[in-house]
Amino acid sequence: MMATDDRHPAAQDLRLVKVLAALADPARVSIVRTLARLGESPCVDLHHAAGLTISQPTFSHHQRVLRQAGVLRERVQGAHRIVSLRTEDLDACFPGLLAAVLGTRPDLVR
Repeated sequence: MMATDDRHPAAQDLRLVKVLAALADPARVSIVRTLARLGESPCVDLHHAAGLTISQPTFSHHQRVLRQAGVLRERVQGAHRIVSLRTEDLDACFPGLLAAVLGTRPDLVR
């Protein structure tokens, strides 16, 4: 398991209310679904692949909310920020939650 840092909550510190609040926005659900499809991805590619018509600062805000809630992990590789889902941690803490989010029909997200 990757060591946590001050930017990512440890797995044992994940809380359902915070995760659900982070997932309570359609743009953030789109980011999570896109990451699940792509796997680890540079932020720039993720923004494009998610098909969101939001500004870069707004996209960064959504990523930060997801990271602080423990849904995503972000690492720096050169000049890029690489993002991935914390699937293992989420499944261990909240069994079935991520599968439910990913399996929800898109028309029921909004």
